[in-house]
Amino acid sequence: MDRTDQLVPKDPQPRIHPTAELKSCKLGRYVSIGERVILREVTVGDFSYFERHSEAIYTTIGKFCSIAANSRINALEHPMERATTHKVSYRPNEYFRWLGVDGAFRERRRGKPVTVGHDVWIGHGAVILPGVSIGNGAVIGANAVVTRDVPAYAVAAGVPARVLRPRFPAGIAVRLEALAWWDWPAATIARAVPDMQALAIEEFLDKWERQDLSR
Repeated sequence: MDRTDQLVPKDPQPRIHPTAELKSCKLGRYVSIGERVILREVTVGDFSYFERHSEAIYTTIGKFCSIAANSRINALEHPMERATTHKVSYRPNEYFRWLGVDGAFRERRRGKPVTVGHDVWIGHGAVILPGVSIGNGAVIGANAVVTRDVPAYAVAAGVPARVLRPRFPAGIAVRLEALAWWDWPAATIARAVPDMQALAIEEFLDKWERQDLSR
């Protein structure tokens, strides 16, 4: 008897810790948002999760992303060209009556979104700067400061972050992207999990590239 359907969570609704703060966000199925996470205008794909004390703004997160504690995605930009970098110049409403939020500066921030692909692991304390794109399957090391785009299936770390090595040989990475397992139905992913655990990556691809994924 096939019991893999029991591996799929019964309730696909996102799980949000009561201390988390979300504003204008869109969350996919089985998403988990941890303790004191702060998200503003963020889209989070199915099965992705944020660990405690992470923050993100103006960001699109793919499916099956693992975002470690204390990470910061699309770190706040300050207007260095102005007389002051302090928020008094772009959020004066916090200090003075009749002075509103600087809408032009807010749109400038929105114009530099961060995009994180599917199956990305962002390590503890990593900082992703505005406008960066991270490809599918990439790994960002702990405490990295990512200032430029990271290719798919690359391992990047350091300050500023640089690509250290590919996660897989190029041919394997191409096959994984073509397989796009993150888009499979949840029941199919449940059936694949034992093979993810037990098979070498080439064996996994050889088997699942031949599967009938319509069932």
